[in-house]
Amino acid sequence: MRRVTQDVLGDASVLRIVEAEIPVPGPTEILVEMRAAGVNPVDWKVRTGGGVLGVPPFTVGWELSGVVAATGTGVTRFAVGDEVFGMPRFPGEAAAYAEYVTGPARQFALKPPNLSHEQAGGLALAGLTAWQVLVETAGVLAGQRVLIPAAAGGVGHLAVQIAKCRGAYVIGTASAPKHDFVRSLGADEVHDHRAGGPAVVFGGVKDVDVAVATVAGQIPALAAALAPDGALIALNGVDADAVTEAGGVFLLAEPDRAGLEHLTALVLDGRLTVHVDRVFPLDLVAEAHRYGELGHTTGKIVLIP
Repeated sequence: MRRVTQDVLGDASVLRIVEAEIPVPGPTEILVEMRAAGVNPVDWKVRTGGGVLGVPPFTVGWELSGVVAATGTGVTRFAVGDEVFGMPRFPGEAAAYAEYVTGPARQFALKPPNLSHEQAGGLALAGLTAWQVLVETAGVLAGQRVLIPAAAGGVGHLAVQIAKCRGAYVIGTASAPKHDFVRSLGADEVHDHRAGGPAVVFGGVKDVDVAVATVAGQIPALAAALAPDGALIALNGVDADAVTEAGGVFLLAEPDRAGLEHLTALVLDGRLTVHVDRVFPLDLVAEAHRYGELGHTTGKIVLIP
C-alpha cells in the first residue's frame, strides 16, 4: 500500500509517499481500506513539532472513512464490507494518511449512508471535538448564547450546527464572504473577524454562556464576552495555560464510539452535514497541507487514495 510519512519535522515539503506493508489488525481491531481521510490543523502542527507524536518518522492523520477489509480476533461490531468512519488512536499515531488503516473497532461507527466517503472522512475528529465541547463539557441548553470563532472552519461549521441542534442562540465569526455560509448553518449572528483584533470583534458581544476558543490567542477577548457564570473552553494547546488562568478549561478530543453514533443520528436526521472545501489525492498531500495552513478553509479538506 501507499502511505504518507516524514523523516524530519518541517514544512509541507517533508511529507512523502512510501510503499509499505498493509497492516494486520490485532485483537479487537479492524483494518479499513481508506476512501477519504480528513486533514486537520493538528496534522500540520504535529508535522512541524507539535509534540503528540514525538520525533519522526511517523505518519499524521486521525480521521477517516472507508470499508472494513479485515477484522481482528474478537471483533463483533463490524464485518468485512461495512462502511465505517472514525478517529482511531488519537492522540497516538493512527497513520490515517494511508490506503489502509487499523484501529480499535470501538473507535469507529457505521458511515451514515447520506454522507459521501469524502464528507464522512472529515467528520470524526472535527465532529467529536465539537460534540465533546458543546454537549459533554459545556452542556449547552436551549436558549443559551454560544460564541464560535472561525465558524466556517472544520470544527466551527460543525459546532454551529450542533449548537443549533441543542436550541442555542449561535454567534459566529468569519470573513465577510463566508457570512452567508455560516448563516445557512443556522447561526443567528455573524461578525467579521477581519474587522479588527479579537477585542474589537468581540467588543459588542456580551453575556455569552459558552465561548469556544477555536482560534489561538483569543482567550482574553472571549473571557470578556462571557456572562458571569459562562463557560470558556479552549481547543488549542497553546491556550491551555491562558484559559486556565481565565477560569476556563482546555479540551483535547478523545476517540468515542458513543459520540460518533450521536453525530450519526444527527446526520441521519438531516440536522448535521459536512461541507467539503477541497479534495486532494494522497500524492498531493503537501499541497493539501499548504492549502490548510493558509487559514481560509470553508469546512473540511480531505485526502483520497
